[in-house]
Amino acid sequence: MSKVKYEIEVPIHASPNLLFQYLSSPSNLQEWFADKVNSRGKVYSFIWDGEEEKAEVLLKRNDERIKFKWLESEDDESYFEFRIIVDALTKDVSLFITDFADDDEVEESKQLWENQIDELKHTIGA
Repeated sequence: MSKVKYEIEVPIHASPNLLFQYLSSPSNLQEWFADKVNSRGKVYSFIWDGEEEKAEVLLKRNDERIKFKWLESEDDESYFEFRIIVDALTKDVSLFITDFADDDEVEESKQLWENQIDELKHTIGA
């Protein structure tokens, strides 16, 4: 089954610099995204309930975006990316998440991200 790309946009009341720290730093990712996060060079290890998954950083632009590729999905085009967009007029900050899921799991995946983002907002007080 091929994976489907989807995006989620969430307004976040935080500076791009602070938000980026929580999207890219292992210790900050550990506060909202996974039980434990380690990095060695460009490879991050994410641990949930004792299960480890590794992802490589494909692209990193400070205060703007970070893009990961799960090592177990090397044979497809999927990735997940956090992008920080600042509205030029209002200066409102939004977080765009791009991810991939099997066709029948997109809604479930979106819900999982929404729960994670709620945790992120709570963590940074946004």
